[in-house]
Parts: sequence; structure tokens; C-alpha cells
Amino acid sequence: MQEELITSRIKAVLPDAEITLTTFDGVHYSAHIRSAGFAGKSRLEQHRTVMNALGDILGSNEIHALALKTEVAG
Repeated sequence: MQEELITSRIKAVLPDAEITLTTFDGVHYSAHIRSAGFAGKSRLEQHRTVMNALGDILGSNEIHALALKTEVAG
């Protein structure tokens, strides 16, 4: 299941992350991610952290698109 793959990849770099993931078709996703690991990072750096974690599965047949909303926990 793609949701589990996405969540596990994000948790690998942001273990404390609170992730709300939604999809309407299994390839287009929206994620709201809250983590203390984002502290001190710009929004762009936060998004890059998530995109780098997803790496090869992003933009593939597995995940065509991902809309992100990130915020610092704490």
C-alpha cells in the first residue's frame, strides 16, 4: 500500500512526524506533516527534506503528485 510506503519513508528521516495523508486515486496525494525536525528550517528546506525522503517513488507510477503542508511541532 502506497500510504504505508510514504509514511515509512518520511518517518525514517523525521521519526517524530505526525502525518496526515490523503488521496483520491492512489497516485495523487496530499500530506500534512508536523515535526520538531523542521525547527530552524525554511519552508523550502522542510519540503526538500520530505521530497528527498521519498526519492525514487516520487514522480513515478507509484506517486504521481504530492501536495505538502509542513509545520514545526512544539
